[in-house]
Amino acid sequence: MNAEAKVRKPIGYARPDGSVTPSGIGAGDILSVRNVWKSFGDTKALQGCSFAAHRGEIHAIVGENGSGKSTLAKIMSGVFAGDSGAVEVQGNTPRNPAHAKALGVSTVFQEVLLAEGMTVLDNVFIGVGGPRAKRVSKAQKIRRTTELFNDLLGKPIDPYRLVDDLPLSDRQWITIARALLHQPRVLILDESTAALDHSGTERLYEAAVRLKDEGMCVLIVTHRIEELTTFADRATVLRGGIDVGTLQRTEITEARLLELMTGESDWPGEGSRITAPHASTLSNEHATAVSATGVCLRPDSASFHLEVAAGEILGIIGLDGHGQAQFIQAVAGIAPPIQGMITVGNRQGERLRIADQKDAANARVTYISGDRKLEGIFPNMSIFENFGMPLFRSNQHAGFIRLAGVREAFDIQKNALSIRLESSSAAIGTLSGGNQQKVLIGRALAAEPQVVLLNDPTRGVDVSTKHSMYDLLRRLSAHGNAVLFLSSEIAEFIGLCHRVAVFRDGSLFTTLKGEEIIVDSVLAAMFGQPGEVPDDDDEETQ
Repeated sequence: MNAEAKVRKPIGYARPDGSVTPSGIGAGDILSVRNVWKSFGDTKALQGCSFAAHRGEIHAIVGENGSGKSTLAKIMSGVFAGDSGAVEVQGNTPRNPAHAKALGVSTVFQEVLLAEGMTVLDNVFIGVGGPRAKRVSKAQKIRRTTELFNDLLGKPIDPYRLVDDLPLSDRQWITIARALLHQPRVLILDESTAALDHSGTERLYEAAVRLKDEGMCVLIVTHRIEELTTFADRATVLRGGIDVGTLQRTEITEARLLELMTGESDWPGEGSRITAPHASTLSNEHATAVSATGVCLRPDSASFHLEVAAGEILGIIGLDGHGQAQFIQAVAGIAPPIQGMITVGNRQGERLRIADQKDAANARVTYISGDRKLEGIFPNMSIFENFGMPLFRSNQHAGFIRLAGVREAFDIQKNALSIRLESSSAAIGTLSGGNQQKVLIGRALAAEPQVVLLNDPTRGVDVSTKHSMYDLLRRLSAHGNAVLFLSSEIAEFIGLCHRVAVFRDGSLFTTLKGEEIIVDSVLAAMFGQPGEVPDDDDEETQ
């Protein structure tokens, strides 16, 4: 047998004659979860969860943050063992991740898990160890990697590029390609769209439908329920670690999912969008809080000018890699522009230039990242220590930290954001990803900033928390704070933002306001067509 034949091709790999590699999977259940319990100390993550998944279906696992979704994904993947109950894949219980992989289970976890300092190629093939991997030539690995990315993205990613230099969305695609490399029978996507923009999310779900049609069971673990009404065949809802219902395709609506997730029945009916209340009109009397003059973000982009008023909520969006994240980081002093000037006005009427993070801190500019793993949490510290880190200095007296003040701020934000925890002294890693994000949001808001920068902060945050955050942002706006809110979900802007700034090709393309802020108009501008709706054929990959 030659070296190439020893590497299993992913489902959907085309043979030379154009046919598709068969999955070898018949009809019926492939995975069953029966009365699974799991606790971490005093925290009961799962309390008797049960469901079954079929071959050839897209099955969603839905729930609020802290409902047990990611814990369940890790048990199905062999990372954790349940305290009681049973998880079986084709009649076998995964004992560890390697055994789960041997049973045909591949998982793309919520955190983007890559080996820093290594190339795309090395990360795709990481874990393919032993003599088999050594017999596969680099040329064969490159060809397989290229095939995977062409199938997923419609374009290759440079296999020799270091993953450290890639945007978050491309890093996520690497983990997805790595999961498909092993030709799984069960593919678990744990909040995998959180790192992707609108176009990337569409591509992932289109790939999921193709894989389903080829016989794979695709489990989507998510809280982004608006995505599921189109793609999911069935949806199991978790609440408090318990399965509270499995819906068939015709039953999957936003209102019904939210009712099961929260236990409340007063959500909007079918066809309604779950968006923030309408923002009030911004008065022309508001002073300029942030001014970007002659700013150029990269050598090949045009310079632009943008002002943000005190009390304004400015939405920021663009196709992945088109400059919107660079702009937010420039205002935060993290990555200054290569040309131009960014200033922030304080309440004394002075204008402070932002050249680095110290300048931003002095101007009371706070930054909230959606990439909590790399830019947010201190993983070896407690929940309370993670929250209080920027507050300890301002709560000192005679060289001692006044913990009572930090504790008071923590309790306020915990209640405002509905942070679910058993003990604030527990390690922050014991929280779900969404609750970790809430801690970071609360930490930033507790510092009483003047300008709030949010870089896709609702990644991994459930709909109830989103609404709590919208209320917080509107209170900040009413108090005179400027809010710059980057999101990959267009629907978040509707009714919340006074204006939306759309970035394209590394520069500001256009701004929309008032009734112009609708999904079609924003999406059209993202594709370079102001006032038009792009056709599918015009869709651009990043």
